[in-house]
Amino acid sequence: MDRSLLSAAAIMSLGMLLIPFGDTAGKMMTSAGVHPFFVAWTRYLIGMVVLIPFAFHVDALKLLRNWRIWLRSAVQVITICTILTALSTEPIANVFGAFFLGPMVSYALSVWLLKEQGSALRIILLAVGLGGVFLVVKPGFGMTPGLAWAAASGCFYGMFLTASRWVAPLGRPVHLLLTQLIIGTLMLTPLGLLHLPLLTANVSGLVLWSGVASMMGNLFLVFAYARAGAATLAPFVYVQLIGATAYGLVFFGNWPDGLSAIGITVIFACGFATLFLRKTASRP
Repeated sequence: MDRSLLSAAAIMSLGMLLIPFGDTAGKMMTSAGVHPFFVAWTRYLIGMVVLIPFAFHVDALKLLRNWRIWLRSAVQVITICTILTALSTEPIANVFGAFFLGPMVSYALSVWLLKEQGSALRIILLAVGLGGVFLVVKPGFGMTPGLAWAAASGCFYGMFLTASRWVAPLGRPVHLLLTQLIIGTLMLTPLGLLHLPLLTANVSGLVLWSGVASMMGNLFLVFAYARAGAATLAPFVYVQLIGATAYGLVFFGNWPDGLSAIGITVIFACGFATLFLRKTASRP
């Protein structure tokens, strides 16, 4: 692995650990009855407030004129709202297992729409990984509404990952993230205010935790995609499974059931196996 890819992989991995960390706080709120729309809105709002002093620039405002920026942000808003809905009723590790339709969708779209290099062996690994997702989701024999929401969120997440690579050349990473936060805040403000809960000290702390962790995770994601292709970095998205499983055990005492644990292991193994394919392909 060359130095540039190693740097991108490290940045991506850190971001992928922070994102489920933010979702852990989101689950704490939604499980206690706080509406997912409020959680999603405050996540965008806190991230925007924290980032503006460091990233505000006229170039960021100019990006708001580009329809691709709005499309990418709208897809992410749907992704966040659907996964928070799933987290309100399902263990976090199971939600992320179902959510991992995302990298598969991202890979297919990156090869198809962005013309990034693909391979037959990677397609086989993705197909096996999809079998792992089915073990988690259990369609037809134990699938719950929460897992259906998680699978839908995964599909939208795959679109978002590809769109992140699509818009990466348009501006600096911090400016792209700022526009994402501004647009998300604008879209969700009416729904967030409509579902405003009692803002206790506990809820306020969780709101801050969720917003800052998610903002930092997405900032690292944007930096990583500025250094390497979406198809190349796709395996590192699977680091979220490690974080989600660990956070679920530490904060909620949840451990995936037998089939789900097998499915999560299959998804993770297939995801990282693509790294070895890349190294093999690069040898003379």
